[in-house]
Amino acid sequence: MTLKEAQQEVDSWIRKYGVRYFSELTNMAVLTEEVGELARVMARRYGDQSFKEGEKDNVEEEIADVLWVLLCIANQTGVDITEAFARTVEKKTKRDRARHINNPKLADHGE
Repeated sequence: MTLKEAQQEVDSWIRKYGVRYFSELTNMAVLTEEVGELARVMARRYGDQSFKEGEKDNVEEEIADVLWVLLCIANQTGVDITEAFARTVEKKTKRDRARHINNPKLADHGE
């Protein structure tokens, strides 16, 4: 599925099952909530915390939830994610093409 198809899929679902999009501000709050849920799972899977009884190790689901809300916001604001992402890749490539390669903090330390 392409990003464009994903945007269309979200829009179709909203129109069929969701009644309407939540307001942009509500979706921004929902995005923040979903990022927090992803952060919780990441802290437990990769960080120093452990899962509490009953918590799920569902990083894939949380990443998809974040993407869903981002796609909703993109649809609401008229952003073509495919075009926007391509511009971001181009911007980062121009700006950072040597920055990370020459970063001694990222050099292989035998890990």
